[in-house]
Amino acid sequence: MTETDPAAPTATGPTAAAPAARLTAGPRRDPPPRPGATLALTSAATVVALMTYTAPMVTLPATAADLHTPLSAQAWLLNGTPLGLAALLLVAGSLADDHGRRRVFVSGTLALGLTTALGAFATSTWLFALARVAQGAASAALLASSLGLIAHAFPTPAGRLRATGVWGAFVSGGIALGPLLAGAIPSWRPAYGVLAAAALIVAGLGPRALPESRSPRGGRPDLAGAVTFGLALAALVAALTLGRDGWLRAPVGLLLAAAAALAGGFVLVERRAPNPMIELGLLRRPPFLASSAGGLFTGLAVIGLFSFLPALLQQALGLSAMDTAWLFLLWSGLSFTVALQARRLAHRLPSRHQLALGFALHAAGVLAMLGAVGAASWPRLLPGLLLAGAGSGLLNAALPLLAVDSVPAARAAMGSGAQQTFRYIGSCAGVALTIALATSAGDPGRGADVALTVSAGLALGAAAVVLGLRERTPGRS
Repeated sequence: MTETDPAAPTATGPTAAAPAARLTAGPRRDPPPRPGATLALTSAATVVALMTYTAPMVTLPATAADLHTPLSAQAWLLNGTPLGLAALLLVAGSLADDHGRRRVFVSGTLALGLTTALGAFATSTWLFALARVAQGAASAALLASSLGLIAHAFPTPAGRLRATGVWGAFVSGGIALGPLLAGAIPSWRPAYGVLAAAALIVAGLGPRALPESRSPRGGRPDLAGAVTFGLALAALVAALTLGRDGWLRAPVGLLLAAAAALAGGFVLVERRAPNPMIELGLLRRPPFLASSAGGLFTGLAVIGLFSFLPALLQQALGLSAMDTAWLFLLWSGLSFTVALQARRLAHRLPSRHQLALGFALHAAGVLAMLGAVGAASWPRLLPGLLLAGAGSGLLNAALPLLAVDSVPAARAAMGSGAQQTFRYIGSCAGVALTIALATSAGDPGRGADVALTVSAGLALGAAAVVLGLRERTPGRS
């Protein structure tokens, strides 16, 4: 894949060799890809972003106590980052393709370091939640541009398969390491300082190690689409988070109505925009729909459950933050290992079937954990954590490959942003749903079983959906 900037004006006549003419002679080609450096830096930044995302999983009780956060507002401590991610992933992917993937990647990684440092100094629930939203927005920039950089650096199918598998494995790696780091440090605040420093180091390495790449379409950025889409998602996530205190309350209804109206406005804007953030015609392509549905249900069934389950185990079983982190390392560590090796299945198991198998394993795993919380027995969780971890690894390996393969090669960052947008919309809804289910039963054991059962049902439904979204055979209607 050769990507160039728009051709610059060329000099003519006998003065063409003059310095001014040489400056405008074109076209200017982007530097050649550096596959090893690209994969290493994008994977490192992804690990830091996911560690920042998952750190509150085991520190939620301590953070809530320190910030005097009531139970009704604790969902915001978890949902801040996915709100920022969901609102800006599609915007960031489109901007990266048009205006430079390295530029967006470095800017996002730098912003992640700064906003994570601000979170460490937060003194109230809302300051911390706002810092988490900003962390999510910064993470959106680096995550969406990462897959665009990888697609440019690995243009062959075999190379892209290996690279997206490694990148997906590091998604699992970040999920595994975040709770371990947060649990190993006595206070949650220094953990954020460490993560901020790591993000700043990666940002400093980016300009030298990464070549720039872009696929410019010309024209102005789709600002109207970005604003309407971001506001629609903000209203939706706010409604989902507030809904746990009562879905029939006026603020929830108004936010849902606003989200629907803004979503309709976004569709109208995209139909008329000369350079839309997302080509609406992609919504008629089964691979793109499978990628989006896979992301949505991964957030809803998997991330939503495992974001709150560690805090529930600490409260119900009396485990420490570090004990909980080691326990969940079985899930996230196996997810990392499976994602790293999943490319070996690709020739026999297409991405869509790999997604379905991943969802089925997650469902089997969470059903195997039924009754463990009520019996106050963490050993009963182990088989289920292993099964669910294997399923999560298959999901994390298949989703990035499907995201870049389901769109034109020049729009790889946009495809990544779209899939991950649905992933974190699902995450926001999943966290709110899990907290509501787990805390509404009056007993932690019963609440945990209800949340586990619903997660399994959603995962099985997701498996059926992605299997049903197959390409039509040419010649058939």
